Amino acid sequence: MFIQPVDYLLVAWFLLAALSSAYVAWDQFRNNPEPAVMKWGFILVTLYLGPVGLLLYVLTDKEPRPYTHEEFVRPLWKQGIGSTIHCVAGDATGIIIAAVITAVAGLPMWLDIIVEYIAGFAVGLFVFQALFMKNMMGGSYWQNVRGSFMPEFISMNAMMAGMAPVMAILMMGRDMRAMWPGEMLFWGVMALGIGIGFAAAYPFNVWLVFKGLKHGLMTARGGDRNEDAAGEEPSEHPAMSMGHGSETRHAQHTSRRSPASHGSHQHGRKLPSALAPTRTQLATMAGFTLIMLVGGYAYPFTLVNMGLSAHDVGRSIMAPGMIMTFDTPADAMKDMAAVDPRDISFDAPAGASGGSILQPRMEGGVKVFDLTASVIRWTILPDVTVEAYAYNNQVPGPTLRVTEGDRVRINVKNDLPESTTVHWHGLILPNEMDGPATITQEPVEPGRTFSYEYTVGQHGTYFYHTHDHVDRQQALGLYGALIIDSKNPADAFPADLEYVVQLQEWIKRGWLTFPSMPMEGALPNYFTINGKSYPATETVRMKVGQTLKVRFIGSNTTAIHPMHIHGGPFEVVAIDGETLAPSARYLADTVNIAPGQRYDVLWIARNPGKWLIHCHISHHTTNNNVETDGGGGLMVIIEVAEGRYG
Repeated sequence: MFIQPVDYLLVAWFLLAALSSAYVAWDQFRNNPEPAVMKWGFILVTLYLGPVGLLLYVLTDKEPRPYTHEEFVRPLWKQGIGSTIHCVAGDATGIIIAAVITAVAGLPMWLDIIVEYIAGFAVGLFVFQALFMKNMMGGSYWQNVRGSFMPEFISMNAMMAGMAPVMAILMMGRDMRAMWPGEMLFWGVMALGIGIGFAAAYPFNVWLVFKGLKHGLMTARGGDRNEDAAGEEPSEHPAMSMGHGSETRHAQHTSRRSPASHGSHQHGRKLPSALAPTRTQLATMAGFTLIMLVGGYAYPFTLVNMGLSAHDVGRSIMAPGMIMTFDTPADAMKDMAAVDPRDISFDAPAGASGGSILQPRMEGGVKVFDLTASVIRWTILPDVTVEAYAYNNQVPGPTLRVTEGDRVRINVKNDLPESTTVHWHGLILPNEMDGPATITQEPVEPGRTFSYEYTVGQHGTYFYHTHDHVDRQQALGLYGALIIDSKNPADAFPADLEYVVQLQEWIKRGWLTFPSMPMEGALPNYFTINGKSYPATETVRMKVGQTLKVRFIGSNTTAIHPMHIHGGPFEVVAIDGETLAPSARYLADTVNIAPGQRYDVLWIARNPGKWLIHCHISHHTTNNNVETDGGGGLMVIIEVAEGRYG
């Protein structure tokens, strides 16, 4: 599933890599006069580097015209490319195998890159150098291991010095899907790391080839050339050459030489004493690349938490601009991470409304409600959807309306990808029914159900919300109104209409939804009333003279919202579910609704027209910082018709 725009780029890149490596394989085995080890080296590197590998092959190794390979590959810079290709083909293969194993095993990143180095060095030295080059190098296998050790050490150090910080920082940076082999991004980051490692190792491989310590590109021909293209009698000549260690070996092949042939080409021949590598030079190069390696390993420790593994962070994607440091714990990352669209179990219709009344069923005198928490896609504006955590497939969750004195049971099923609980905000009830995870109850794990049962002993405006990973789950939509009617009708405030206002903040960045939090990188850019942003919010319709009871609920988690109603002051009659004594009631036109607070106010429609309920923080009445049809976000229109009510 495509989650980020980069996923499309990765698919395109992998297709190009497949086509590029297929062409290189076809051309190598059909046309290019080269030993098998180098053929496979170019194929593997092109598989890892895609079009970049193809470019390197065409510019440095592909025979441009028949029988010109020897001369074409002669320049030292091309020989350095060939040496680096051979290095990367072996080392990167070992690194990739180790990266997959360590990710699946759940090893921390600091150990992961050490294992990758060991595996890359082992495959490069024991397989691609000592084993695959044995026939060309001569001597026993272990002699070749000893002769190849120092060149491989220098080259591997430089390569891993480039790869390690790229892989660690990108894998542990923002999109941690890069840590899991089952994700395309993992392979994309590996390819980028290999490319940087190739560039870092290249200058050292040029030096190693120049000093005769590593082979570069080679030519291997066999059989008779086409006589029409030759024009000379057959003769023996060295048709393949390479240099490794301090020796040069030639494979002699009988062939017919064309006039354009220039005989053999070789690196690694016996150098003049002034140019031959000294122990001091080798030690200096080894020491310098070792310093590079240590620096490449150490740098990520200053930026990301290298103690975490792929298992710890899951496939979390962090919001752009969110501050992450070397000590950010895995639990914090998972709480701040985007909702994974692959967890969505329901696409709510664009016109769906939240907060609908949930009718209970009666079981032995108990009112029973069923709530299911799950991940849904929810429309907040005609062209904007969010990935939300929701009760019963709606945001806010369904309104539970009961009467003081009722015995209630609420069965909560968890279909989320994480544990959850429910807290009944402001209610007096048994402690074991209160809801805080691990404090009064064990968290409700995914797939499980927990039943809350208590007798309602209060009346007024309340609400329910998650109390496990609250900063994440409530910010993503796990809340709903709990309206408790008084058992004494005389306690009710007379009103012609009633409107519940549940506030919320959202972050929608690109294609992803993140939980809003009062911290850098997590500040919201969308705001909703009852799950919708203006102009998609509901319009309240009244007549002149009617009274509207507004129940403000601070179901949000990030900000205090000064809620204002146009058209004259309203009377504040209840706060946090508690009815104010007549002498304590007061007139106001704005009330500050903090997270968790509730205000009941009575507003009279004095004049016809369109009157607003809105937050008086102007940014909260925009949609992604843009005003739409006169506003946005936390705005509702009260449309009062001409003519007096009654």
